[in-house]
Amino acid sequence: MRILMIEDEPELAAAVTSALRKRNIGVDSVPCIQDAYFAVSEWDYTVVLLDRSLPDGDGLTAIPYLRNSVPGIPIIVLTAAGEVAARIEGLEAGADDYLCKPFSMDELAARLRALARRTPVLQPVKVTAGFLELDLESLTVSVRGETIDLRRRELLALQILMQNADKTVRRHQLVAHVYGLGEDFYSNTLDAHISRLRGKLSQANAGVEIRPVRGIGYLLCAQG
Repeated sequence: MRILMIEDEPELAAAVTSALRKRNIGVDSVPCIQDAYFAVSEWDYTVVLLDRSLPDGDGLTAIPYLRNSVPGIPIIVLTAAGEVAARIEGLEAGADDYLCKPFSMDELAARLRALARRTPVLQPVKVTAGFLELDLESLTVSVRGETIDLRRRELLALQILMQNADKTVRRHQLVAHVYGLGEDFYSNTLDAHISRLRGKLSQANAGVEIRPVRGIGYLLCAQG
């Protein structure tokens, strides 16, 4: 799961981003509505976390555009306004859920997962390739029932490769999925993560291989 957080308070955005990434939830954070419009045009998101008080307007005004850009995407409104009237206003504007600051990170993660399960397009809970199985809800990886310990970016790379098994995943798609918006990385960092992932899959006898497609990206397929 990858979410877009629209929040202009740097400390809160950093705290939420860090907490959710530790729970294997990818996060991109932007500080204003216009940056959010650009983000949804370039990347795919599962859920949007939307603050109301933003530098370029009330976050609720962004809901129609977000829904038009990504039909059916769930939206959680985050705000300090906890009055009943404010919550009703947010829900009537089209939000799926409403969470008042301050909030529990565990509760936020639970709400995100609950909304992700309710998305209009039914997604498989697990994907397999060779002897490898990836649980998309818990983001756990196993071979013949034995869990493989992967770092977060190795896991994100494996996720997009397995969801596109036997197809070439372009390098820019991998970068967008593995690294959050605005994260710094060196050009060879992705290759290093893929290399370590290859080694772990080989050691676990996963029955798959990750092939480089020169100048384009990578492809995951079952070993022949």
